[in-house]
Amino acid sequence: MTDIALNCGCGKVQLLATHVAPETGTRIVCYCKDCQAFAHFLSRGDAVLDAHGGTEIFQMPIAYVQVTHGIEDLRCLRLTDGGLYRWYTGCCNTPIGNTMGAGMPFIGLIQHAAADRSARDESFGPVRGYVQTRSAAAKLAGKEKHPDVPFPLLLRILFKLMVWKLRGLNKPSSFFEDGQPVVKPFILNPKSRSTT
Repeated sequence: MTDIALNCGCGKVQLLATHVAPETGTRIVCYCKDCQAFAHFLSRGDAVLDAHGGTEIFQMPIAYVQVTHGIEDLRCLRLTDGGLYRWYTGCCNTPIGNTMGAGMPFIGLIQHAAADRSARDESFGPVRGYVQTRSAAAKLAGKEKHPDVPFPLLLRILFKLMVWKLRGLNKPSSFFEDGQPVVKPFILNPKSRSTT
């Protein structure tokens, strides 16, 4: 296991992901319309999305990710009232990750924020699945692609969530305090939503 430094584009917000290893999390590429809308809302589609509209994500316990500097520039977006909490920086619109809520020991780190690509690839391990490809910007070939979430990958994700929950890895959290997000989420007007 290793520690991975993460930072926003301008460097004002810095984070540290600890206990990082291929076996401690799950690396995926998500092509859902929500991830694409998030990147485009931030005007970071070209930097974050791959050629088919995919976002690389490393799912890990939220307790293992700390904002070490610049928490005052942390921002939160929800695409709907009940949607994921999507975290980014107010200083330069760098996406950080997605969370479910204060009680869930989960963060999907958006790998664009990892400072060192080679260290990131070695520590996060191989991509274990390509999900929600029905929303990809172009057709993807290959048996590893799936219109939703492949069943074996879903089992892995659910098993890890259960283990993390039992271990109490929803705390400590840089993103939630007393059951509430540390900053009030902005709810995106559906008319402002774009996936292109």
